[in-house]
Amino acid sequence: MNVGLYQSAASLSALEKWQDSVSQNITSAQVIGYRKRVVNFSAQMAGELQYGQKSASGRGESTGMVFPAATGSINFKHAESHPTRGEFDVAIMGDGYFEVRQPDGTLAYTRNGEFRLGADRILKSSHGFEVLTTDGEPVVLPQAAGPLIITENGTLMQNGVPRGRLAVKDFADEAALYPLDGGLFGVRPGVEAETVENASVQQGYLEGSNVASLREMVDLVLISRAYEANQRIISSLDQQMQKTLDALG
Repeated sequence: MNVGLYQSAASLSALEKWQDSVSQNITSAQVIGYRKRVVNFSAQMAGELQYGQKSASGRGESTGMVFPAATGSINFKHAESHPTRGEFDVAIMGDGYFEVRQPDGTLAYTRNGEFRLGADRILKSSHGFEVLTTDGEPVVLPQAAGPLIITENGTLMQNGVPRGRLAVKDFADEAALYPLDGGLFGVRPGVEAETVENASVQQGYLEGSNVASLREMVDLVLISRAYEANQRIISSLDQQMQKTLDALG
């Protein structure tokens, strides 16, 4: 068996995963609250290559066969917030996620604080989902009750009347989150969100994505070069195999 051929093929597969991740980062770089997708590379053992035909596995002269593998994950590092002066724009200034309720009743979490007021006077996320308070209820803002003021701890006020406090939740292990569309995250079964008691938010600001587009473009160039190098290796090994077959008749 030509191990080098399979190793290069595995490398191409890992590079494709990296390219998919980078491409998604570039296309989502302007999405509010988006979190960068990253790919981690590792070496995996896949048996042994025996030198002698009569050698038993684990005995005699042999070498381990190592293949590259790629696994995806998410970079949860906070991004910069920028002013918008929007009445319903909110940025979390520390750890945590806004809690929203999807149409099917399941909860989702996001750093995207680009909220809007629906026709039913319920505060909703940019995805159209209900924004929840610490009581687990949607935010209802009566008409003609005055402008909305959001305090530093997330309390919503209209003419001095409280309308609830934005739910800011966090997780002991953010690996329990999995990505949904538009900067949203779902939670794996059995994982409970914890309320951030000392949450700090800022009205009139939005947190951008944590993607550095220039870095992603550089990665695309590196991926292209590595892909081409592995293609050349495969082509070279294929030619060698053909020459050997021709020589053996």
